[in-house]
Amino acid sequence: YWTITFLHIIPDAYLFKDYKNPILSAWNWSFFPLDILISITGFTSLYLYKKGKSAWSKMAIVSLVLTSCSGLQAISFWVLRSDFDPSWWIPNLFLLVYPIFFLPGLFKENQI
Repeated sequence: YWTITFLHIIPDAYLFKDYKNPILSAWNWSFFPLDILISITGFTSLYLYKKGKSAWSKMAIVSLVLTSCSGLQAISFWVLRSDFDPSWWIPNLFLLVYPIFFLPGLFKENQI
């Protein structure tokens, strides 16, 4: 997503409302560090899992919680703007919800 966004590959018709507004562009890019942290913790958890290290599950919890927070942050923004475009809601609802299916097992495994 970030490469596509940086290179302006997404056609204007698919951009969110007021995409070219500098404040909204800054809001969008404010997710970049969070998304990078989600990726780093997610890939680290996979690496640790492959190496048989028990710390993988704690790293997975961090990654999944951050993923859910990212989806919630975006959905909250769209709600505040009264902008209900399914093309932006569906992916962000997915990010908000899918970690919930994995977290209970990871919490149980880590006795959290």
